[in-house]
Amino acid sequence: MMEKRWTIQKLLNVAFDLLKEKDIENPRLSAEVLLAYQLKKTRVDLYLEFDRPLAEFELNGFRALIKRRIKREPLQYITGHREFWSLDFLVNPSVLIPRPETEILIEETLKLRQDSLLPQAITPKILDLCTGCGVIAISLAKEITLSDIWASDISSEAIDTARINAKRHNVDSQIKFIRGDLWEPFQSFSNTFDLVISNPPYILTDMIQNLSPEISQYEPRIALDGHENGMYFIERIINESWRYLRPGGWLLMEMDNDQAETATSLVKLSTSYDYVEKIMDYGKKYRAIKAKRANG
Repeated sequence: MMEKRWTIQKLLNVAFDLLKEKDIENPRLSAEVLLAYQLKKTRVDLYLEFDRPLAEFELNGFRALIKRRIKREPLQYITGHREFWSLDFLVNPSVLIPRPETEILIEETLKLRQDSLLPQAITPKILDLCTGCGVIAISLAKEITLSDIWASDISSEAIDTARINAKRHNVDSQIKFIRGDLWEPFQSFSNTFDLVISNPPYILTDMIQNLSPEISQYEPRIALDGHENGMYFIERIINESWRYLRPGGWLLMEMDNDQAETATSLVKLSTSYDYVEKIMDYGKKYRAIKAKRANG
């Protein structure tokens, strides 16, 4: 990478080889995303300008980005962006990087509304617990424009990020962001919500160190750690959601495939719910459960 003239094509090829040698996942994608970010272009632009030579400051900037990726810093934190539900979200190390699998929560919510299963299907009141950078609340606000949405997180930095994202997507007037530990800010909200939706921390404490360095070393532990068996927050949400749901309201929550059966059993043991279902993702793994509060 010390030649005097570097074209986009040459630089991508060398960066690909280096990242592959360092066992970086998807090395070609990483190289393209980082160079596009450095040059403020799209990845398509790179292919249209393969023979364009780079200036020295562009080379130096790209080298710095590659060094960060070699240290296993996630692409999304380097660029500050992550796509979710075809929307662009700002992300930083104070928030979990949204995963495509979480989109199933949006899909299931829209199915409930389409089938008129929410108590107030036209103007539903929705609570997004553990909102992180706000992808669930904001995506739902874009899809259900008459909804009233509350979004909470224990992290003030996460709430700040979510507010910025809501403003970027012009739904900040539709969402009320609140900092707090699960139900703490909602003690006066009994029988209020048509839907409680959440992607809570659910990784077993002892398993976090076994995850990829991109996750274990960079993503916020508070957004990952589900305590000893990974079920701490899942159990709290199941055991307490019914108090805040309207009769006939729904709980929709993401979790690991191995936790779905236990969570389903917990719902069935409660007289506060009269229906529960495991939701499978596109990888044929159980990714979520949905449960309906009993009408009585």
